[in-house]
Amino acid sequence: MKFNIQWLREWVNPPLTTEELVNKLTMAGLEVEVVEPQQSNFSGVIVARLNDITNHPTAAKLKICTLQVGDEVHNVISGAPNLHIGACYALALPGARLPNGRLIQQTAIKGNVSQGMLCSAAELGLNGETNSLLELDKSAQLGVMLEEYLGLPDEIIDLALTPNRGDCLGIRGIAREVGVLTKTKVESPSIPIITPSIGGAREVRLDDPTACPRYLGRVIQGVDICRKTPDWLNERLRRCGLRSINNVVDITNYIMLELGQPMHAFDNARLSGDICVRWAEKSERLILLDGQECSLSANTLVIADVSGPIAMAGIIGGNLTAVTESTTDLFLECAYFSPDAIQGRARQYGLHTDSSHRYERGVDFELQQLAMERATDLILKICGGQAGPLTHAFSGKHLPSRTAIVLRKTRLEKVLGTQIDTQMCTDILTRLECAVIDKTDRWEVTSPSFRFDINLEVDLIEEIARVHGYSNIPSSAIPAVLRIAKRASDTQFNQIKYLLVARGYHEAITYSFIDHAMQKSFADAELGIRLTNPISSEHDEMRQSLIPGLVSVLTRNINRQQNRVRIFEIGRTYTQNPELEQPRVVAGISFGNIYNKQWDGNNICSNFYNMKSDVEAILAPYVNLSSIRYAQSSLKALHPHRSAGIFLGNQHIGVMGMINPSIMQEVNITNDIYIFEINLEKIFYKFPVKYKIVSKYPAIRRDMAIVLDENTTFIDVADSIQKSASGYLENLELFDVYRGEGIDIGKKSLALGLTFQVTSSTLTDSVVEELFNKVLSALTTDFGAKLRE
Repeated sequence: MKFNIQWLREWVNPPLTTEELVNKLTMAGLEVEVVEPQQSNFSGVIVARLNDITNHPTAAKLKICTLQVGDEVHNVISGAPNLHIGACYALALPGARLPNGRLIQQTAIKGNVSQGMLCSAAELGLNGETNSLLELDKSAQLGVMLEEYLGLPDEIIDLALTPNRGDCLGIRGIAREVGVLTKTKVESPSIPIITPSIGGAREVRLDDPTACPRYLGRVIQGVDICRKTPDWLNERLRRCGLRSINNVVDITNYIMLELGQPMHAFDNARLSGDICVRWAEKSERLILLDGQECSLSANTLVIADVSGPIAMAGIIGGNLTAVTESTTDLFLECAYFSPDAIQGRARQYGLHTDSSHRYERGVDFELQQLAMERATDLILKICGGQAGPLTHAFSGKHLPSRTAIVLRKTRLEKVLGTQIDTQMCTDILTRLECAVIDKTDRWEVTSPSFRFDINLEVDLIEEIARVHGYSNIPSSAIPAVLRIAKRASDTQFNQIKYLLVARGYHEAITYSFIDHAMQKSFADAELGIRLTNPISSEHDEMRQSLIPGLVSVLTRNINRQQNRVRIFEIGRTYTQNPELEQPRVVAGISFGNIYNKQWDGNNICSNFYNMKSDVEAILAPYVNLSSIRYAQSSLKALHPHRSAGIFLGNQHIGVMGMINPSIMQEVNITNDIYIFEINLEKIFYKFPVKYKIVSKYPAIRRDMAIVLDENTTFIDVADSIQKSASGYLENLELFDVYRGEGIDIGKKSLALGLTFQVTSSTLTDSVVEELFNKVLSALTTDFGAKLRE
């Protein structure tokens, strides 16, 4: 929620500096994210009225403007399209300086002298149009400095509100909070009750009062949309981050910022018959204000007339009934929609509006009539017109109930760990606008209609603590000795972390939630766990893999000119298979050089075999590496020929390899990225460490190069060799793969090193030769292999 300090001080003005006020709000749970000074970056600009316009004698597109500044008259040449006699403008006199550093001087243009320059909002750094002059109110005081007229300097405060504090999404709510914290009286503007001056009203029907228990409507006839929005209102919108649309829309936006109540105005002439608040029907469509056409879902609440939907309730209006420059009659809407009816609906259509943001968090259900009267009063004053009677559709039993909450005095003291004076607690609760009954051992408290987040005893304790001030609660040591047993798995996790750090990795911690669209490439979409109410569209599913999160971290680092990134994470993944599974896994990602730049210039880039080395370093303390097999991976996120599934015996425990180039293109990365991921729960505690005798007899190595079919995998070849030379084969090494001259198409050559050794005796050449032939025979039988000539 963004607002300016001057506006807040019109409501409540405690004797505090802005810095002190910001600290008080933050310590009370309303975190101030940014304080942005709003200053004039110009000087020498004043308010002037245009008295006369004459054509330039030699330039058809220019006009000579006669401007009144107090008792003085200045002639200025301008070609702006919005010059109107009697209007007031921002005049930069000779000697004035604009935000871009430009110094204004008296100059001759096409033979005529221009005593200054008329300025646009953009030229003054006020975020407006560049082609049109900044037109001020006709009632503006002539000759006054523009910064004084606009109320500069000022300060803009941006609150990072938590979802439970929807009551502070308006100046009124923030002022109320400041009043409570500083014991300062809140001065609300006087809002008159509008007496209808015309007849005519539209009836409203509520089809589902649980979704919309209150709806107010009013017809206002004879408005002038082309009238200028007053500068004071326009400036408040601008400083709160909104741009001016037209006077009616500006007023409804102003009410939203002031009171926290979203409103909507329809062109009454474009409506047909009565208004109905109902759920959308199948195949209904709606063209939104932004021109987007939506096919409505049955779970979407709509505002409809006899022709069909005219707005998404609490989210956005429809284009066909929007207020335009030709509008003369309005139908003004002000309603209370249940948060349950609005939550998630905007995201469902890829939308997020100020209105949905407030309705999702909860709007005061007693605020609608006050907001309607305030909006009507401003419309009549600014746009003109005549107001009709209020139409009020209402179902009291469906409004949120306010029941008394019992707050035990002993419970308050126990939770806070200190005693707060009873009268002070009663005063705090009263200042919070709660209805309080003070009894001997407890308070009976009814929260106000605008505080949806106060429902339990502990909520009241929190309110007392934050208003009293957390800093005023004395600190004390926890009166207990906590003996936390260290789990064996924690030691193993730490061992893996230290190992990976020693190998040049850095630890990362990523979200357990992930974008469903990104996860589809890294996991089985059917096993995913979708969130009913995700915090954002980018975090709508529980992660099945740690890799997407690490890819996001990698991308962010590369965008910050990091050309070497090696990161890992140990965390849980989540699948529904068919029961919920949430194993602990370790995953790593490597990009660029494996080590920092070396003095000898011998830099090694990340590759498959270095990644395989990292994987085996992780596995070595827990499993027999001879039991590890690598087979082709079917994971589409990985390169089809530079990746492998990792198996412990016949059990799949992980994957490793290079990220598929198609995914690298999506994240705008051109260099190779290598990853690994291992399910730690499939290797911990499974295989007890066994003692292996170290042979004192020499080993004998024999090399062979065999030719076999291209599709034969090394893992199958290794299995065949292991079986045929069981008990004698100490090590098997693949040291070359060759395709090319001398090898038939569809064939490949594998160069293998076989090391034979036993613990009982020295192997003779004849025994080794027999073993070698036995291995070759098995390979010939199993794969049709033959020795390479």
